[in-house]
Amino acid sequence: MSTYSQEHIKFLKKIKRKKLLIYLSQFLIIIILFLIWELLTRLNVINTFLYSSPSNIIKTIQELIITNNFLNHVLITLKEIFISFSLSLILGFIIATILWSNDFIAKVTDPYLTILNSLPKVALGPLIIIWVGASMNSIIAMSLMISLFITIINLYNAFINTNYNYISLLKSLKANKRQIYTKVVLKANLKNILNTMKINISMNLIGVIMGELLVSKMGIGYLIMYGSQVFNINLVITSVFILGIISTILYYLIDFFEKKVSN
Repeated sequence: MSTYSQEHIKFLKKIKRKKLLIYLSQFLIIIILFLIWELLTRLNVINTFLYSSPSNIIKTIQELIITNNFLNHVLITLKEIFISFSLSLILGFIIATILWSNDFIAKVTDPYLTILNSLPKVALGPLIIIWVGASMNSIIAMSLMISLFITIINLYNAFINTNYNYISLLKSLKANKRQIYTKVVLKANLKNILNTMKINISMNLIGVIMGELLVSKMGIGYLIMYGSQVFNINLVITSVFILGIISTILYYLIDFFEKKVSN
């Protein structure tokens, strides 16, 4: 037997209907845009040689699947994203914790973090290749350079802006720094940590693709580079379309994880 009142049940149903309507509207917008795109290509309003079409994207994906290239390229890119995402999150978390725990180190490193974060990472690509080598390592290094400093800055700012009333309360109870960190700072910033993960995954995706454009012989970034070199617009746009799907799936996986943790 439900413990909720009829008014509360109606309210919950209204929220569910609204969410469903939002998701349907988002899906319909994409479908309509693709239908308009396909219609314009069939009416020869836009040139498929330059702009491709949804039907050509489907054909290109089928060709990649038939030649056993589709899954290989996707898995390579996902592997690079997972490694760089994990490393940037772990390293960012550790460094942000050190900065929070030591005000002197935080003040000394503050301008360096800002400078490193603002550097154009693409310009450092050739140096990364020389230092690390033209391999997956350089792709992961590129992704780390893009995402790591953002992760450190976001987490550190979240930690230092924790409600000081909670910290003062624990200090009055003679709590040490470790107890304050685990009992207040981490718990109060759970949402900020999850939001940082959302930003992080998109930054890692950008970094991986940039790295693949420079050195890779496999992956979605390689397909984009190869397609542009041979002027295969269908392959380029198909690769971008696949990236959009990967990015959406990764984002909603973290969003799903956030909802589970929050509940």
